[in-house]
Amino acid sequence: MEALRLRLALGPFFSLDIFLYGNVSWFVPRAATTSDAFNAVAEPRRREILNYLAMQERPVGEIVAALGMEQPSVSKHLRVLRDVGLVRVRREGRNMLYSLDAEAIRPLFKWTQTFERFWRHQLQRVKQRAEEKQAAKKD
Repeated sequence: MEALRLRLALGPFFSLDIFLYGNVSWFVPRAATTSDAFNAVAEPRRREILNYLAMQERPVGEIVAALGMEQPSVSKHLRVLRDVGLVRVRREGRNMLYSLDAEAIRPLFKWTQTFERFWRHQLQRVKQRAEEKQAAKKD
C-alpha cells in the first residue's frame, strides 16, 4: 500500500519495482531509440534487418518474408533505422526500397574496434591451447 501511495505521489514519470529480495529499482525514462545509431542497433530485430540489407537493396515485403516478422513491425524498425541515418529509402513505382548506409555505420565500427584487442587476445589464447592439445596428442 505504501508503494502505491509513493508511486501516485511521484506521478507518471517514475515507476517503482520491488524485486523478490527487496531490492528497489527506480525506472527513469531512457534515451529514445531514435536518438543515435547506438540506441537504434541495441534492438536485436533491427540488427537482423541491417544484416539482411547489407547484401543489397530490398523492398519491405521481401524483408518481412525473409525474417518472418510482421509487416507493421518491420516498417517501425525501418523507420527508426532511417531516422538515425543507418538506412536509406527510395521509391520505385509503388515499392519502397531500403538499403544500408554503410558510411553511417562507420562510428559503430570504429567504436567496436576499441575492443578488438580483447577479442584478438582471446582468440590467440584459444589457438595456443588447441595447438598445445594437438602437440600433446602426438607425444
